[in-house]
Amino acid sequence: MALFSRRDRSDKGDGTPASEVASVDTVAETDESAEAPSVAAEGVPQVGISVSTFGADPTAPAPAAPTRPAATAPAPREIVPGLVDNALLQAALSALSAEPQNTEIMNVMRQALQGQLFLRAQGDVQALIAAGQQINLAIASVEGRRFLLAFSGGAALQASVDSEGGAATSVIGQPAIEVLRNAVAGGYDGIYLDHATAGARVILPKELIARAVEESEPTFEIKTLLSAPRDESTAARVADALSRLPVWVAGNSDAEGRMGLAEARTPDGQRRMEVFSHPLEVVALGRGDSPLPVQPEQLGRALASEPGLTGVVVDPGGPWIELDRDALAGVMALAG
Repeated sequence: MALFSRRDRSDKGDGTPASEVASVDTVAETDESAEAPSVAAEGVPQVGISVSTFGADPTAPAPAAPTRPAATAPAPREIVPGLVDNALLQAALSALSAEPQNTEIMNVMRQALQGQLFLRAQGDVQALIAAGQQINLAIASVEGRRFLLAFSGGAALQASVDSEGGAATSVIGQPAIEVLRNAVAGGYDGIYLDHATAGARVILPKELIARAVEESEPTFEIKTLLSAPRDESTAARVADALSRLPVWVAGNSDAEGRMGLAEARTPDGQRRMEVFSHPLEVVALGRGDSPLPVQPEQLGRALASEPGLTGVVVDPGGPWIELDRDALAGVMALAG
């Protein structure tokens, strides 16, 4: 699977690449290919799940916990009135280095699976729809490949419009997953995110998008719950989803080939199994673990067989939530 690191060749003098609308192609940002780690991994069918911590003395005090990402998404904000920014995606884009590593690209990809994305269209979309005319979405061309322009929020959209001298444009907001699916089905070579925002822009190639969508749980229910504003019902709703939907765990093997699953250890000794809503959540942590698909019944057996586990932490890369064993009673009941 090819990824694209960013290396500008034909930017404007202010560092902003040009963009075009519909079929008008312009050289934008030129990208080099890099090999991505596989999102998929072998499953663990017909075997019980054991949880191990390799290379550590279980009686020794737990090491100091690293700095954790925020548990919840940033509060919604509107830089441009009426357009609610996708703050999680913006944060992932802002964290890109000058030569993004695969884990950084994966971090952008995982955050692009939630919230909304915004598209630009030429002219007045409402008038075009009323007249039954075709809507032309903004695209950019890179070395003969066509990329759909998509934006994380109002500031990125404004930068794009400004880069073209304030061209007449309309904004279309859609659930991110629908934009991604349509980009693949529409014959584009991928999506160019926030193309006019220097230092916080990147291309997601079609192959990566297609695989991320294909290997997801179709409803994105857990990811949606974690990225949305929370209330007193959120924990129960996530626990209910875990009792119905497949998830992933992070697996690795020791020198003797024994498989162990990742768990979080708190300074006071609590052990929580790490559970992930999408395989990219595992890959983006950059720990070298493999994402292993787990059905609710398997998760229930793992928890029931390991009474030392105090619960789970879902999507530890953030936004995350911790659930105690009591909240997971419905999942453990599936163990039989």
